[in-house]
Amino acid sequence: MGAFETIQADGTTSRIYAAGDDDLANGVVVFHPWWGLNEDVVAYCDRLAASGFVTFAPDLYAGPVATTIEDADRLSESFDETAADAIALATIDRVAERVGPEGRLAAVGFSMGGAWSMWSPAQRDGFVASVVYYGTIEGPSLTRASIPVLAHCAETDPYESAEEVGKFEATLKAAGRNVTIHRYPGTGHWFAEPSQPAFRQGDADLAFARTVDFIRRHMDAANRA
Repeated sequence: MGAFETIQADGTTSRIYAAGDDDLANGVVVFHPWWGLNEDVVAYCDRLAASGFVTFAPDLYAGPVATTIEDADRLSESFDETAADAIALATIDRVAERVGPEGRLAAVGFSMGGAWSMWSPAQRDGFVASVVYYGTIEGPSLTRASIPVLAHCAETDPYESAEEVGKFEATLKAAGRNVTIHRYPGTGHWFAEPSQPAFRQGDADLAFARTVDFIRRHMDAANRA
């Protein structure tokens, strides 16, 4: 449904996956997990595009894709975060250009990518919603942005404890942000990624439906304002 495009960002050449018809007026930026821009992310973008959104996913690693936890851990610890920030912003600018000045934007991030789905709306105008899959974030981006947040959290997650999820929620609420946390019984980290053993189809479908509804509601509300 979509295609890969090349992007230049502050001297770094990377790629983005772009999906969605030219006449779509609202955009979603999808930030990949620590595996990289893999087929799970591509399929998720295609599904969002079929739901009515221009959807772009930047390759924050500028090339590598991991298939094992060991390789993903190495990539996530060693990649150039400054370059990744530039790639993310260049992607957002391209999406914004595509949807036009009246278009609305949302950000979705999986695990590691959740940091960028929360960070991006603090850097660029036009965002109306942030969505995080099994990732909690700390830092100033939580209070610098004001848009609503939706988080999908696993019941048993060695990477994101219940305490960390609670702290994430409390920080957002203390900042006056609208936050919705869904916890999925019997799931673990990566439950929404088909290539992973933890994948649970029913929970992944429910999380996707909730994501689409959340984004649409807040885009519609912003358009009526």
